Amino acid sequence: MTIGLNLIEQYGPREAMEYHVVIVGGGPAGLSAAIRLKQLAAEQGREVSVCVLEKGSEVGAHILSGAVMDPIAINELFPNWKELGAPLHTPVSEDRFLFLSETKATKTPGWMLPACFQNHGNYVISLANVVRWLGQQAEALGVEIFPGFPAAEVLYTDDGAVKGVATGNMGVDRHGNPTDAFQLGMELHAKYTFFAEGARGHLGKQLMTRYHLNKDSDPQTYAIGIKELWEIDPKMHQPGLVIHTAGWPLDADTYGGSFLYHLENNQVAVGYVVGLAYQNPYLSPYEEFQRYKTHPAIRTFFEGGKRISYGARALVAGGLQSLPKFTFPGGALIGCDAGFLNAARIKGSHAAMKTGMLAAEAAFAALGQARQQDELTAYADGFKASWLHEELHKARNFKPFMARGLYTGTLMVGIDQVLFRGKAPWTLRHKHADHECLRPASEFQPIQYPKPDGKLTFDRLSSVFISNTNHAEEQPVHLTLESSRIPVEINLKRFAGPEQRYCPAGVYEFVREESGEDRLQINAQNCVHCKTCDIKDPTQNIVWVTPEGGGGPNYPNM
Repeated sequence: MTIGLNLIEQYGPREAMEYHVVIVGGGPAGLSAAIRLKQLAAEQGREVSVCVLEKGSEVGAHILSGAVMDPIAINELFPNWKELGAPLHTPVSEDRFLFLSETKATKTPGWMLPACFQNHGNYVISLANVVRWLGQQAEALGVEIFPGFPAAEVLYTDDGAVKGVATGNMGVDRHGNPTDAFQLGMELHAKYTFFAEGARGHLGKQLMTRYHLNKDSDPQTYAIGIKELWEIDPKMHQPGLVIHTAGWPLDADTYGGSFLYHLENNQVAVGYVVGLAYQNPYLSPYEEFQRYKTHPAIRTFFEGGKRISYGARALVAGGLQSLPKFTFPGGALIGCDAGFLNAARIKGSHAAMKTGMLAAEAAFAALGQARQQDELTAYADGFKASWLHEELHKARNFKPFMARGLYTGTLMVGIDQVLFRGKAPWTLRHKHADHECLRPASEFQPIQYPKPDGKLTFDRLSSVFISNTNHAEEQPVHLTLESSRIPVEINLKRFAGPEQRYCPAGVYEFVREESGEDRLQINAQNCVHCKTCDIKDPTQNIVWVTPEGGGGPNYPNM
C-alpha cells in the first residue's frame, strides 16, 4: 500500500470515472446484476450507468465450474434464453451416484437418491461459455465491461461508506518501481458498488473485516475443486450423463468426491472436490484427483481420450449459517463473494445469478429515490423472501453432517433430506475455520502417491501449461507473506510444508540453500487464482492480492 501511495503522489491524482453502479467481477453474479439493472432501466425509461470490472483477460477467462446448471435463475433473467442462443445445449439424461472402494463401485438405486442429487431438468454446461454469453447480453444492453482491469482497492467516503474502487497500477516491476510501461490505476466512483469476486474475494474479505460482517455467522468453510476437460472415445460418450462419486481415494473422515459430466461433442468434464477442513498435512488434493481417475469404474471413460484443459478453484460450502451480513453502506456482496452456494446440490451459478438480480433490484429502487451510498436492506429482505433462501435453508445441515465422516454423514443426510425434506427442526453449526483444522505432521505418515503416466494421470506443471496461465514475469508477486519466517519456522517444521501439496499449480516449493537453510520459493507465475493458499495456510500468513490485469488462467470451455 505504501508503494502505491508513493506512486500516486508521484504520478497522481488518479483519473476518476462516475457510474451509478460499479460491479467488481464479471462472473454470473456480477453480469446478472448488470443485466438486471439495465433491464429495469429500459422498462422504466431511465438512465442507469453500469460498469463491470473483470480481472481476467476476457470475460469468462477465469470462470471454472463443474457444471450442472439449474435454469431457474436464467429463466427469470431471460425467459427467451433459448431463442437468444444461450449455451445450454445438453439436458441431463441420467444421474448416477457411486460409492467407490479401491477396486469396486456400488451404484445407489435411483429411489434412494435425495432430491439434491437429482438433476432432471438441469443442463450440463461450460459455465465459462455461459458467462461469455452473459457478457454479450450485458454489452448489448449498454453495460460497460473492462476486462483486464482488476479492482485492487476499495475507496471510502469520509463518513465510512464505500464510494467505489480503484484498479491496480500497471507496468510496475517486482520491487514496486514503475517501468517504461507504467500506468496509474483508475478510480471508479459509484452510488452503489457490488462485489462479485467469487469465493474468498480479495476485497470482499477486507469488507467483512471492516464492517464486521461475520460477527453473527459461523466460520465459512471451503473446498478446492480441480477439473479437467477431456475429449473421449465416442463409444464411451453419453450426452447428459451425470456421475458423482464418494469414497476412494479419500479416507472416510475426509470430505470430498468427484463429478463426471458428459457435455456435447464427445467432451467430458471430470473433477474432484476436497473439503479444505482436512486434517492430514500430507494430503494433496491434486494427487487424490489424479489417483481417482485410475479407478476401474472411471478410467474406462478416458482410455484413448485426450485431455484438453485443466484448472482449479476454491468454492464456498458453509451454506446458510456461514453467510455474512452481505450489505453495508454503499455496497453489497453478491454470489460466492458472500457464500451463496448449495453444497448439497454442488451448484452455485443459479444462486449467484439470483443474488445479482436481487441486489440490482434493490439498487435500482434506491436510485429511483435519489439515494446513494446507504445500505441496501431491500436486498437482504428480497433474499429472505426468495426461493433461494428456501433452497439454502433445506440444505443447511448437509455440510455439518458430512463433516462427521462419509458413512455417518451419508446416513444423516439421507434422513435429513429424505425423511425431513430439509425441514428438520434443528440447524447444525460450523465450529472451526478450515485453516484451524490442520494437525501436526508428526501425527501422520506421508502419503505415497503414484507417479503420473502422462496418459491418464499428469504432473502439476504440465497441467498448468494447458490452463493457459500467464503472468508478466517482472510484476510484484501477488502471493504475499505477512512474515517471511513463518513458512519455514512453523509450516515446514510443524506441518511438513503443506503449501507444496494443497496448491494445485506448483506455486510453492521449499528449497535448500547452500548454507543449509530452507526457504519457501513462490512461483507466482504458475498461480491459477484458486485462492486455496489464502484459505488453508494454517497461520493465515499467505495473503492473495490482485496481480496485474489480465494475468492468470485463460480457460476455454471450462
